[in-house]
Amino acid sequence: MSEARPKTLLAMGPQVAPRLITGPVRDRLLAVADVHPDLVVSDFADPAVAGALAEAEVLYTGWGCPPVTGQVLAAAPRLRAIVHAAGSVKDHVTEACWERGLLVSSAAAANAEPVAEYTLAAILFANKRVLDSARLYRQERTRVDLDARFPGFGNYRRTVGIIGASKIGRRVVELLRPFELDVLVADPYLTDDLGVPHVELDELFERCDVISVHAPALPETRHLVDAARLARMPDGATLINTARGALVDQEALIAELASGRLYAVIDVTEPDPLPPGSPLFDLPNVLLTPHVAGSLGGELARLADLAVDELARYAKGLPFAHGVAAGELATLA
Repeated sequence: MSEARPKTLLAMGPQVAPRLITGPVRDRLLAVADVHPDLVVSDFADPAVAGALAEAEVLYTGWGCPPVTGQVLAAAPRLRAIVHAAGSVKDHVTEACWERGLLVSSAAAANAEPVAEYTLAAILFANKRVLDSARLYRQERTRVDLDARFPGFGNYRRTVGIIGASKIGRRVVELLRPFELDVLVADPYLTDDLGVPHVELDELFERCDVISVHAPALPETRHLVDAARLARMPDGATLINTARGALVDQEALIAELASGRLYAVIDVTEPDPLPPGSPLFDLPNVLLTPHVAGSLGGELARLADLAVDELARYAKGLPFAHGVAAGELATLA
């Protein structure tokens, strides 16, 4: 059984901690854990943290946490759990952690919320042609005949495709339920019923007015959205990518966008950030944002609070509510 207040060590980038461990979060963290909130480890080999690492039962991690290797674990004989106040654990939870039998938790569910909100807004704006109408209004300084320029624009009975029934993809499906939209999902690993039709990926590209990418970045998903699939999209359709840039063949997408046939809302690119000369900056049919869909600003508190909740469960001897198992990593972002 764990101690009432398990010895906990913060491990994340030095610039992350001040934004993540804010006043209310700091107070809750101190209440549930034996932790020094001003000791933040960004290098496990630093001799100054050797004592704290040797005593730690839990690592409370964030973006920039270095890999927890076998060598690190040898210096942390009491370590039993890693609670991650961010999404993916792939960058720091190594095979050695699973071999040790560490318990691992992630705040991916909390990070899914702002990404899903961004996606919902992008879908509704895309179908309503909000960016086009704003640009035309600015150029012509009077109302234009949008029905003539964009026949059938609007959200009623438009078809939206979700690629990947991930935490984010599922949340987007939930957020779309109040709207009179037809929603399709494509995911080869989907086994449960999301209440919307499950179709093959090529069919989704052919049928949808808006397609939103929420699949994990894996070797087999690189350029999942390739030239052939982009060519299947109806004229005037919109592609949204808030997942990873590598999922989309960016050069093929640029070619379609340059032709004026498609639209795109792009929050992630390859590389990320883009070089200044990328044509994506200047194409009028692209909404390009600098990787802002995920948790930023005040939204970081949602991640930190979930991680503290998980730490509190661990302190009580309860299983994590958002645990991660080694076998899940192959299909997780």
